[in-house]
Amino acid sequence: MKTSQVPAHVPADRVFDFDMYADPEVQVNCHAAYARLQRLAPPVFFTPRNGGHWMITRHDLMSEIVRDHEHFSTRVMHIPAVSDAPMLLPLTADPPQHTIWRQILAPYFAPKSVARMNDDLQAFAREVVAGVAARGECDFVRDVAAPFPVTVFMRMMGLPLERFDDFRLLADRFFNAHGDDVAAASAPIVAELGALLAARRAKRDDGRDDLISHLLDARMPDGEPVAEDKLLSMCFLLFLGGLDTVTNALSFAIRNLAERPELQKRLVGDPSLVASLLDESLRQYGVVNTPRIVARDCERFGVQFRAGDMVLVPLPIAGWDDGKNADPEVFDIDRATRSHLTFSTGPHLCLGHFLARAEMRCLLGEWVAQVGEFSIADAYRPHYRVGTVMALESLPLRWAASAGN
Repeated sequence: MKTSQVPAHVPADRVFDFDMYADPEVQVNCHAAYARLQRLAPPVFFTPRNGGHWMITRHDLMSEIVRDHEHFSTRVMHIPAVSDAPMLLPLTADPPQHTIWRQILAPYFAPKSVARMNDDLQAFAREVVAGVAARGECDFVRDVAAPFPVTVFMRMMGLPLERFDDFRLLADRFFNAHGDDVAAASAPIVAELGALLAARRAKRDDGRDDLISHLLDARMPDGEPVAEDKLLSMCFLLFLGGLDTVTNALSFAIRNLAERPELQKRLVGDPSLVASLLDESLRQYGVVNTPRIVARDCERFGVQFRAGDMVLVPLPIAGWDDGKNADPEVFDIDRATRSHLTFSTGPHLCLGHFLARAEMRCLLGEWVAQVGEFSIADAYRPHYRVGTVMALESLPLRWAASAGN
């Protein structure tokens, strides 16, 4: 680390060396490494890595940052900052423009819309788990955590299911990219979505009732259709969220449960505890670290932020803050209260959080019912994708093949 990489407005006592992409401890256990960072680093610190950026490690400070769109904008969502990154509406728009784009999408992710999907979600979760339950083993990421939510999303959007592997690979490449690689990783996704929009527009009278068809019919407040570049932007964001984040959250939740045989026994004996399992898993195992760019100079938390500074808000460790949750390192489904920011908060609260919760609840319930007690395969060493969206690349599990059947 060179002191010349630290801007003059950053006090020496706020500098802490951390690399969100290459820190060795993050590569070993990403959540434990971030929790350790929360204990060792200042609540607000500056790291010179990846172009230099601020990091916020405490729950209430994170909440203040993500709510303050006047000073901390979402228009740049990559660290280091990328000038030619794709627009991701409504995520990369600040209020009031953000509200316009969010209102177009919100009806499809509202509680009533998700509730109408519940029976289908439950039936499909049952089908996916049944496909592995009799085998006595599986790679949970490949065989369960990806097929379930990704297929649900692809059906909802109207994406061709035969392209499952292709689209998953495109999303993974995007989340692995940073710096100059972002534009190259974005281009094939834009091309795929553009072709899909054109094909759907050409056959708009086929009666299809999917999200892309609805977006083609959407109107702006002035009654005009949504411009093509804005349609692509919304579809791009949906593509990234639907093909990746729920898969990751499920994988981390199940890996944690695999290491807790006594909790597995409790869940098998009382399946109603799955709701609490989900809540505690979301508190400890979020997956999204959200960037912001400082829109104008301001002072917060005793430090000076300058316009153009990048800020990383690691939402997964908000729930590890001992000022918000007692003994946060303890995984306890019996907590009377819990607080986290896994889905963010404020204007940019995750649009799909109701659907994500419903998907995870259905899948976890079916896993407990059909598989029961299970463990991680011998000699397993986890491999992570780290950065803005964290992922577990594989999770080999085993169990008695007759369990739950």
